[in-house]
Amino acid sequence: MEAKAVAKYLRMSPTKLAPVADLVRGKSLNEALTILKFTPGKSAELVEKVVQSAAANAENNFELDPDNLYVSEILVNQGPTMKRWRAGAQGRAGKILKRSSHISVTLSER
Repeated sequence: MEAKAVAKYLRMSPTKLAPVADLVRGKSLNEALTILKFTPGKSAELVEKVVQSAAANAENNFELDPDNLYVSEILVNQGPTMKRWRAGAQGRAGKILKRSSHISVTLSER
């Protein structure tokens, strides 16, 4: 049995989120949450929130035991990019790309 959770349109670049997701891929649920708790930065908080949501889905919707769960799949994909402009020197404009991300987590039983 699998339990999933998805967080969409997170205002953080996928390049900042992907290394944190790589830390917990394949780990047991308790180990993954411990790693994320002690990893500094906003990206760890966002990933932790999605992993906890998937764990809650597993426990409430499918009645799975949290001790037997592990992170079988975690994906960080690019969401839409907001394009902004900033005034530059001599009448030019500089492009600012505000990237967003989608995180999806799948927990499975061992």
